[in-house]
Amino acid sequence: YIQMLFPLILLPVLTNAIGSDYSVSDEDIAVEPYRPPSSTLSSSRNKRKCTRQIDVIDRLLNGTGYSKFRIPSEDTIKVTVEVWIQAITSINEITNDFEMDIYITERWLDPALNFEHMEPCKQNLSLNHQVLERLWTPNSCFINSKVAQIHDSPFRSVFLMIFPNGTVMVNYRLRIRGPCNLDLSNFPLDIQSCSLIYESFNYNNKEVEMRWMAIPDPISVLGEIRLPDFDLVMINHSHKEELYPAGNWDELHMKLVFERRYVWFFMQAYLPTYLTIFISWISFALGSKAIPARTMLGVNSLLAMIMMFGNIMKNLPRVSYIKAIDVWIIVSVFFIFLSLLELAVIGFIVKDDGGGANKRREKEEKERMARTESIGSFESSPKGLIKYEKRFMFPPEIASRVIISTGEPRRSISNYWDELRCRLTPEQIDRISSICFPIGYFVFNLIYWTYYLRRKADIYDSYLDKNLTS
Repeated sequence: YIQMLFPLILLPVLTNAIGSDYSVSDEDIAVEPYRPPSSTLSSSRNKRKCTRQIDVIDRLLNGTGYSKFRIPSEDTIKVTVEVWIQAITSINEITNDFEMDIYITERWLDPALNFEHMEPCKQNLSLNHQVLERLWTPNSCFINSKVAQIHDSPFRSVFLMIFPNGTVMVNYRLRIRGPCNLDLSNFPLDIQSCSLIYESFNYNNKEVEMRWMAIPDPISVLGEIRLPDFDLVMINHSHKEELYPAGNWDELHMKLVFERRYVWFFMQAYLPTYLTIFISWISFALGSKAIPARTMLGVNSLLAMIMMFGNIMKNLPRVSYIKAIDVWIIVSVFFIFLSLLELAVIGFIVKDDGGGANKRREKEEKERMARTESIGSFESSPKGLIKYEKRFMFPPEIASRVIISTGEPRRSISNYWDELRCRLTPEQIDRISSICFPIGYFVFNLIYWTYYLRRKADIYDSYLDKNLTS
């Protein structure tokens, strides 16, 4: 029994000994609190202290006496402008205008909108058009545009950003229809220009100074411009001052230069004209016996030219000057008319076919001989004696005229025509025409293309010189 109680007596003693060896105080098991990095602490404190965007706008526009009707500074406000061309959709020769979509950016400094002292949470405030309506703006516009609209797709496309120092940047996305000064005298080898003028509508240059942004290209194209009839070859920008009764206004001029693609007109006008002219020359090889076929060929060629000319002209405005295409069509029609005139000469020569012309010549020769015999025997007749006596009643010069007039009749135009008809046969006329017509048309083409291509190069050089000087 004692042996069974002995382990129970020793158990508390052993437990106390072990507890004394492995005891840990509260100080030993205390956990160090988590301390975030100093940068995170400072950032959280700044966020608690920074001013939210809505509070910045409220403090700037409410309770500070800010008015959108008052110019921000007594000094001249300088507004810089930049344009991005998104697309050019059309150029209309009938209405003399063009349409394009652009982004236009304006920047100016408004000291009343400085919020650096507010410790804003965001350094740049991105806002919408509703806030812009409460700010002062230079009220800029395209004064020569026919239509200018801000896109609404699906909301009003206006972007506003205010920087801490008070710089305001506004970006608009616009659809514009502007005027083009079209000169079609070189059409279809023409170069055209369309221009826009941007200025402040309400403030002269003593209050608002308009300038292009000081970058290499204040007017840039976002993508490739593809038009069915034109290529955009040049963009000019310049600054001018315009005098109005209320003072001088700064104007920012933007000129777009377009070169017409004339491949379509070459395929639709020039090439068919060449073929029509060449077909009309086939009649020279048909001979004098194929008068009906030659007539049909010439008339059909003339009608084809007139119809082609009408189809081209109906798509162009009515102008009071001659265009390059007019010169081409008129001269080509004239060549076809000359081929018909040559056919008329051939027909007149061969109209008495079957020896009739020879019989007519024999009859005329007999009549001429009869007149000669009557003149030789007039002195023996009473009438001849009277004429003989009258000859001595006039001076010798007049008497000789009387003898000549009574002896040989004066040659008329028909006599010259008959003589020419005897010298040239229809085959000879066709042979001469088959040589002269191609040579004449080649000379016309040489003069035409040299003149109008050179004129086109001069027009392009004039625009290039203006671009270098602006």
